[in-house]
Amino acid sequence: MEKYDITRIKQRFGIIGNSPELVRSIDIAVQVAPTDLSVLISGESGVGKEVLPQIIHQFSSRKHGVYIAVNCGAIPEGTIDSELFGHEKGSFTGAYESRKGYFEVANNGTIFLDEVAELPLSTQVRLLRVLETGEFIRVGSSKVIKTDVRVIAATNVDIQSAIQKGKFREDLFYRLSSVPIEVPPLRHRKQDIPILFRKFAVDFAERNRMPSIALTEEAMDMLINYRWPGNIRQLKNIVEQISIIEEERLITADVMHTYLPDYNEIKLPALYDTVDQKTFATEREILYKILFDMRNDVNELKKLVHNNLLKEYPEKEIHRGSHHAIQKIFEDIVPIEQEEKLKRKFDPAKNDGEGIQDTHEIFEESLSLADKEIELIKKALEKHNGKRKHAAGELGISERTLYRKIKEYNIE
Repeated sequence: MEKYDITRIKQRFGIIGNSPELVRSIDIAVQVAPTDLSVLISGESGVGKEVLPQIIHQFSSRKHGVYIAVNCGAIPEGTIDSELFGHEKGSFTGAYESRKGYFEVANNGTIFLDEVAELPLSTQVRLLRVLETGEFIRVGSSKVIKTDVRVIAATNVDIQSAIQKGKFREDLFYRLSSVPIEVPPLRHRKQDIPILFRKFAVDFAERNRMPSIALTEEAMDMLINYRWPGNIRQLKNIVEQISIIEEERLITADVMHTYLPDYNEIKLPALYDTVDQKTFATEREILYKILFDMRNDVNELKKLVHNNLLKEYPEKEIHRGSHHAIQKIFEDIVPIEQEEKLKRKFDPAKNDGEGIQDTHEIFEESLSLADKEIELIKKALEKHNGKRKHAAGELGISERTLYRKIKEYNIE
């Protein structure tokens, strides 16, 4: 497809933008149009998916036939079968006469099923039959009716996820997506945002007989860098709001911020399943904080009772006490590579005032106790000929703790 042809197509159907992703979508639509293959158009809400089915219909051999666009999400579940396939008189309450459905009316034409993922499973079975055999049955009838309809579907949801959840038939998905087309979101078309803004601003000004608005460079940068969750529909809505509310025609960044209040937050990279990940991270950090507090409490208790206990019990028994039980729990839960980072975050003595602060003073182990530890470690290592595993068992601590203390005290 030549470039100028694409340009003419965009002009004909009112498509604005020059991004490669958008041009590619149009190109695929034109190429598939002469065939009778089913097409599945995917893309976020507000990106303009409804234009591509019109292009496909107009460039197909069915262009003189009927084109019907159906919003599957807007039709109640109880009447969707009747709307699509028709019904016989008396087939349900309120069916005072027989009625043709869209598939019967659009014979030799095209049907566009927007939000196709909203179809009930029972209707999906009927639709699959039409795609496979070209046959359907009206509600309340047993007569098989033939139809020759080109089906184009669109969705703004993840169909694969819907299939896994049992909300969409996998065989129907493969039937619909003979040719898939992806329409890019506005945030992937940054170069098109200034063009779209000017188009919407001028159209609104002419329609309402008022001067057109313009943006400062900083305000335009905000527009370009915004994530646009509502895509083109949201951009048009905001342009119209600003045009009618603001008296000044030159819009600054400060004014623009009032129309994009979530600008600073929404432009950050989004995480999938954000709530679950944040909740998990929060609970994990609370657990880390509790463990650090427990260890600091034990250190404080050790300082208070150490002198008295030392007179009555061997030093080794002290090391085998509750302090090392809690230390072992801490080591099992907190990864070793994160320990120093977590210490800086939660331990007031090591984070220079940053992170979580405690309200009580933490007593570190005395120098004399450190000397005792060094002496005991050296004796244990000598006794077991440098075998750390046996030395750790003798001291009543884990091998990992012994290794850390050897490194901390620079023991040869």
